Amino acid sequence: MALVAAMTAGAEEKRVTSPDGGLVVTVSDEGGKPVYSVSLDGNECITKSPLGVVLNFTDYSTGMKMAGQAEQKTVDVDYRLRNIKRSHVNHKATVMTLPFEKEGKRAFDLVMHVSDNDVAFRYLIHPVGQTQVAVVKEEKTGFSFPEGSTTFLCPQSAPMNGFARTSPSYETNYTLDDAMGKNGWGNGYSFPCLFKINNEELRIKNWVLISETGVDGSYCAGRLLNKEGGCYVMGQPQPGEMNGAGSTSPAISLPGYTPWRTITLGESLAPIVETTIPFDVVKPKYEAKQEAKYGRGSWSWIIGMDPSCNFDEQKRYIDFSAAMGYESVLVDALWDTQIGREKIAELARYGKSKGVALYLWYNSNGAWNDAPQGPRHLMDKSHARRQEMAWMKSIGIRGIKVDFFGGDKQPMMQLYEDILSDANDYGLLVIFHGCTLPRGWERMYPAFAASEAVLASENLHFSQGMCDAEAKNACIHPFIRNTVGSMDFGGSTLNKFYNADNQHGSQRKTSDVFALATAIMFQSPVQHFALAPNNLDDAPSWAIDFMKNVPTTWDDVKFIDGYPGKYCIMARRTGDRWYVVGINAQESPVKLKLSLPMFAAGSQLKVYSDTPSLAGSLKSVTLSKKQQIQVSIPCNGGLVITK
Repeated sequence: MALVAAMTAGAEEKRVTSPDGGLVVTVSDEGGKPVYSVSLDGNECITKSPLGVVLNFTDYSTGMKMAGQAEQKTVDVDYRLRNIKRSHVNHKATVMTLPFEKEGKRAFDLVMHVSDNDVAFRYLIHPVGQTQVAVVKEEKTGFSFPEGSTTFLCPQSAPMNGFARTSPSYETNYTLDDAMGKNGWGNGYSFPCLFKINNEELRIKNWVLISETGVDGSYCAGRLLNKEGGCYVMGQPQPGEMNGAGSTSPAISLPGYTPWRTITLGESLAPIVETTIPFDVVKPKYEAKQEAKYGRGSWSWIIGMDPSCNFDEQKRYIDFSAAMGYESVLVDALWDTQIGREKIAELARYGKSKGVALYLWYNSNGAWNDAPQGPRHLMDKSHARRQEMAWMKSIGIRGIKVDFFGGDKQPMMQLYEDILSDANDYGLLVIFHGCTLPRGWERMYPAFAASEAVLASENLHFSQGMCDAEAKNACIHPFIRNTVGSMDFGGSTLNKFYNADNQHGSQRKTSDVFALATAIMFQSPVQHFALAPNNLDDAPSWAIDFMKNVPTTWDDVKFIDGYPGKYCIMARRTGDRWYVVGINAQESPVKLKLSLPMFAAGSQLKVYSDTPSLAGSLKSVTLSKKQQIQVSIPCNGGLVITK
């Protein structure tokens, strides 16, 4: 006890405080071990948690000492980004660089970046003598939560499982309000990870979102592991990813940075939904070769599956996109054999005459999946990829959808980066599917449009159970997956059934207004909606008219109310036009009096709403002097309010 007391007494301690003073990070070297904690408004949300890294030649988690002068500065940065939830960001933060040494030699600097509701930190690892390179064997960074906290997590699947051995792809069902101390299916959890802190004694409830950003080809992507109780730690990729090829541990040049670990905290879910921290702490890698053309599109595959990938059907979808005023059509898998290159060029010419561009699907390939769908062997090697992209540029292709990646190891991160770099050279946008979570890529790479990394709309086609749970899952994504990066969901169908005849297959349980609401709620600058040409005749005219004008890029976002898996009400703004949208997964209707300060009193509002039987309608409502409106959203129903 005396020894522990002596060690504690000699510990160095530094505090980093947010610009508004409400968020405080405390870092110390207690007992020779780097640790930190995070408090919001005096309430400890991250209790004392470990820091440090283990390299292939030394352990920087024990025998450590804070040494030298900590450097502190204030950051006040403005930036603009069209493809995230808020186009103009003013970011203010306190940044402190804390040097750590071991045995009298400089080991790493802990760079701590603290804004009003966000913490981001990373390690700058220094050379030691003549040693200029290192392998990061383990990262000790942990996140410890107070007793009684609950979790909202997405279990990571084992590698080389699932369809054609393509997992993990961040495509598993979330566990909601679950107890701490679990480790998913034994493989930890995929980022981002949401926690709720419940302190009944102090009547405190805080929300904490854990993720990472700034991951590129110089490192691997991480996951969150639980080894015991309320402490979750950073984990590296699983050995079996990429069919077992490649190391789970990243190799870096020294001095070298790790990616940013991010923590977003709030007394409500507003800071979680509205955060821009994944983009605040990263910078563009290079200039865009041309301005990105985002927008709306259609795709036949989600309704018609593989047989729909033929020349005549794709031409019909081009006509459909033109009738909707959409900018693109996504031509999905098997176009290389079922349409052919000459006919794809003909489709591209036809689309251009209609003002509709094409996106083309590709298999990521390499040696990490058994997926037979083509085109194959064109995206994993530089020469073939650039030759293919040159051909696409020559016929006016807008972008690519690359599918079936092999995990999160460093070589796979290098492939993502290489595809994005080459796509920029040839003026293409990139959508990733069967893939990892984007980690700041919207700002880092000008060719990046969106990633799937979620149980997306294809599962609604394949499973009635997923249709039954559509509303519940949709009420999760705005609070977790979509908070940190653009999400290519491919939904908002107006068909009653996921089948080309609209009479067979999985049956949609959600309403048409629900479909409109999620078109706004799910953020991605490129959206290929699950609409079909028959919807021009069989869907309500008010629904089609709304979908003809739905935006995909936004200037602002506001969280209004909700709870993960139960219901969500939020607002997005494009230009001077606000859209307030809501959905409900609970058996009982959500009945609320909404305050709508974004609309002037007396405004004539368009209100899309559902009856208890999910009969949707459009009505005109005059906003009261108090700028309030009474709403009711039934189970599986939706709400849209705009001018």
